[in-house]
Amino acid sequence: MNELRRSDYYYDLPEELIAQDPLEDRSSSRLMVVDRHTGEREHRIFRDIIDYLDPGDCLVLNNTRVIPARLLGVREGTGGHVEVLLLKRLSGTDWETLVRPGKSCKPGQRLDFGGGVLKAEVLDVVEGGNRIVRFYFDGIFEEVLDRLGEMPLPPYITHKLADPARYNTVYARFDGSAAAPTAGLHFTPELLEQIKDKGVNLAYVTLHVGLGTFRPVKEDVITDHKMHTESYEVTQETADIINRTRAEGGRVVCVGTTSCRTVESCARQAVNTPGSGESENFKKFEVKPGSGETDIFIYPGYEFKIMDALITNFHLPESTLIMLVSAFAGRENVLSAYNEAVSEKYRFFSFGDACYFH
Repeated sequence: MNELRRSDYYYDLPEELIAQDPLEDRSSSRLMVVDRHTGEREHRIFRDIIDYLDPGDCLVLNNTRVIPARLLGVREGTGGHVEVLLLKRLSGTDWETLVRPGKSCKPGQRLDFGGGVLKAEVLDVVEGGNRIVRFYFDGIFEEVLDRLGEMPLPPYITHKLADPARYNTVYARFDGSAAAPTAGLHFTPELLEQIKDKGVNLAYVTLHVGLGTFRPVKEDVITDHKMHTESYEVTQETADIINRTRAEGGRVVCVGTTSCRTVESCARQAVNTPGSGESENFKKFEVKPGSGETDIFIYPGYEFKIMDALITNFHLPESTLIMLVSAFAGRENVLSAYNEAVSEKYRFFSFGDACYFH
C-alpha cells in the first residue's frame, strides 16, 4: 500500500494557527463538514452539527475526566526542582509517572510537593523511562491533587489556562486522563439537550487518554510504530444503545478518535437471528461490553466495523490521529481538507476548530 509512509501524512501548518486558548463559547468554534465519499466540503459553526444528525442516530462520547496531573516539587536532599506527570494509577498510592529531570530521580529518591502536603518516593524505573512513584498524604488523594496539581496541557500550548474546567468536556465523569478527548470540548449542555430532543441517542464510553496520544511517529514505515496502551470501559447499557441503533438502521457517530478507538476495540462478530427484523445495515459486527487495555492502531486499510461518522479536531502532521482519520475518510480527502483549513485560517489542535467526516 502506498499510504504506509509517515511522510504521506505531512502538511504545512503555520504556528500562528495553533489555538492557544479556548473560545468563550464552546459551541461557537468553526466546523468543516466533509463528505468522505466525494470530498465535498461545507463551512459551518459547531452548533450546526445538529443539522447533520438524524433521529435514530447515536452519538458516542468519551466521558473520561482529565485530572490536574502535573505536580511541581523538589527533590529531598538537594532541593532541585522536579516535575511529575501522573500517567496511570496502579493502586491507592502508586502511580506510573513521567518525571523530569528523570536521571536524578532513581529508585529511593524522595520528593516533596506543597511544602510537605504531599510526599513521594520513586520505587522503580520501567520501560520507556517512566517512574513508579508512591505518594504519602493525609486525607483524600484527589482533594490533595486538586489543591496542588496543574492541568497537563499539550506541549504546543504555551499559554496558561485561566479556567482548568475548559480542558474537560461538560460531560466528563470518570477521573483518569492526562489529556482531553478534545472533540468533545465543543459541546455545551444546551447543545446536547437539543440533540437528545431531536431523537438522537447518546452513548458514553470511557477511555482514559494517555500522553502517548502526543507521541510522534518516528518510524518511516508507520506499521513499525509501537502504539501506546490506554484503559477503556464500555458498559452493557452503552453497548445496548449502540447495537440497537445499528439494528434499527441508525448511524454511529463517534465524538473524537478516542471514542472511535474504543468502539472499534470492542467490536465483535454479531450473531443475527434470521427473521428478527434487523436491518441490512446492521452489518456483521456489534459492540461487546467490557473493560481492559487497547493499543489499537487505525491507519489506511483498516475496515471500520462500528463507526459510521466522525466528529474530530484538526490533528498534528504525521500523527497517529491524522492516520486514523485518513483510514476513515481517505488520505487525499483529509489532506485536501486540512490544506483548505490552513488557507481559511481555521484554528488547530486541542483548543481549535472541528471537522465532521460523514
